[in-house]
Amino acid sequence: MDAAIYDFRAQVLKAMAHPARLQIIDALAEGEKCVCELQELIGSALPTVSRHLTRMKSAGIIAGRRDGNSIYYRLLMPCVLRIFGCIDEVVSAEADRKAAACSLADHIAE
Repeated sequence: MDAAIYDFRAQVLKAMAHPARLQIIDALAEGEKCVCELQELIGSALPTVSRHLTRMKSAGIIAGRRDGNSIYYRLLMPCVLRIFGCIDEVVSAEADRKAAACSLADHIAE
C-alpha cells in the first residue's frame, strides 16, 4: 500500500484519539446535535469543544450546518462507530489477561 494511505489513516485516528472526541462521536451516533448540547455533554468550554469539532470535521468524520446562530453537527461517516467494538474487545482481552496474571501471582504467593 502507498505510504500516503497510512498517513491518512493516522490522521483519522488522531482526530478520534481523545476521550471527549470519542464521547462526541458516540453522542452523534444518536443523531444531529447542536454545539451547545455537545458542550454540555463533555463539560468543556466552548473554544475547547470547537477545537475538537474542527479536528474531526477536518478529518472528514463529521459535518456541520448552521441554523441561525446555532451550529449542528452530525456524523458524516457513521462507519467510525465500528472501531468502538474493536477497541472494547482489546480492552476486555487486556483486562482478562491482567486478571489472569494477578490470579497466577496470588496462587504462587500462597
